[in-house]
Amino acid sequence: MRTRANRSEPRYTQLACVLALLAFAAAGCDRAQPPGEESNATAAHSTQVPEQAGGISADHESNLIDQLMAIGYLRGTRHDSRSGVTIHDRERAYPGYNLYVSGHAPEATLIDMDGGVVHRWQFAYEDAFGPLAKPNDNAGWWRRVVAFPNGDLLAIYEGLGLIKIDKHSKLIWKSELDAHHDLEVQPRGEIYVLTRKAHVVPRIDPTRPILEDFVTVLGPTGEFRKEWSLLEAFEGSRFEDLVNPDFASGNGDLFHTNTIAVLPGFGAQHDRAFRPGNLLVSMNRMGVVAVVSPRNGKVIWVRRTAVVGQHDPKLLPNGNMLLFTNNMNGDASVVEEFHPKQGDVAWSYRGSDTQPFYSKYLGAAERMPNGNTLITESEGGRAFEVTPKGEIVWEFYNPHRTGEGSDDAGEEGFIATLPEVVRLPGGIFLGWADGPAAPHLRR
Repeated sequence: MRTRANRSEPRYTQLACVLALLAFAAAGCDRAQPPGEESNATAAHSTQVPEQAGGISADHESNLIDQLMAIGYLRGTRHDSRSGVTIHDRERAYPGYNLYVSGHAPEATLIDMDGGVVHRWQFAYEDAFGPLAKPNDNAGWWRRVVAFPNGDLLAIYEGLGLIKIDKHSKLIWKSELDAHHDLEVQPRGEIYVLTRKAHVVPRIDPTRPILEDFVTVLGPTGEFRKEWSLLEAFEGSRFEDLVNPDFASGNGDLFHTNTIAVLPGFGAQHDRAFRPGNLLVSMNRMGVVAVVSPRNGKVIWVRRTAVVGQHDPKLLPNGNMLLFTNNMNGDASVVEEFHPKQGDVAWSYRGSDTQPFYSKYLGAAERMPNGNTLITESEGGRAFEVTPKGEIVWEFYNPHRTGEGSDDAGEEGFIATLPEVVRLPGGIFLGWADGPAAPHLRR
């Protein structure tokens, strides 16, 4: 574990975490900084380039690092005229609000089950961090957000930074850590977030920089607390042979870690690796879901998923694991619930000829308290809820469009990528989220 200083600042999806956060907020423990102020800490990850490193010139390394830091996702890839909620079975769909982020803009939207906008948060990257020295499309939208019961919101600009804003979309604090993909807030306010550093690691590649992924822990006001290198977590563990430098070939993205979750203890009856406090991570490039022990910073459990791409592993209260498998080399994705130790599949959803389901990149799945599963088909700009029998009882298409010729809400352009839709319990936002809110982004 490393404990170095941070340059500044910094999901809950389960009801237990929501309730804990409510209690925490009521106690007044999450004392954020005043809007516009920054933490007095310094950077945890540095991308400064030495004059000579790894046998290549400093200028060449700098250019390669810039390319690495711009790795992201397309903001839209498909044409689709459908928009908003197209299916809503009020008797069988699990009630609540739906929080989503979209490839069209740096904003998050909270909608009711019929698609009505309840609240919207917006914040331009430049307003937090200033203009980018070099163009980076990741600044134009948010990859992941977490909403707090009081209306505060954490948002990740993929690979660029993390902000916290209030219900009026006013900046509370910002962090220039290279946050990416995922974050999770703990009951006492600690923030676990994936970060990365682009640099030369000679034992992996002596001539080109790679992206090294970290799990970083921040305090409630964004102050750096600790971090674990996921590369070092594999090295020195009994799973170190899984680290293959060839995974970094092409674009330098060695692991492409896309999930971080602090285990609540579900599944500990199957394997002690799943005891509370251990860290569940997903490495897309490796085709691996792993558990890291924060006690020694090493990988202690692994499930191979085959190198076809996977996202969003979750341990369920019954001890099983839920996993979104993209199947990047195929034409259909699958969500499976399986026994994490024995591998037996207890439930799966694969779509059908009449209702296909495929997202080559991104994607998420969440088990509802009533047994239904909410699935985000990210590339299709679609989210849908299925019963245990696979019947669709709620369906939503992103109303926003992006790309050339797009007018955002029309049929031109691509349907905007939908990284994730999260179902939040009804009632937790009552008192302030009572209609469409924040003004349009400043231009």
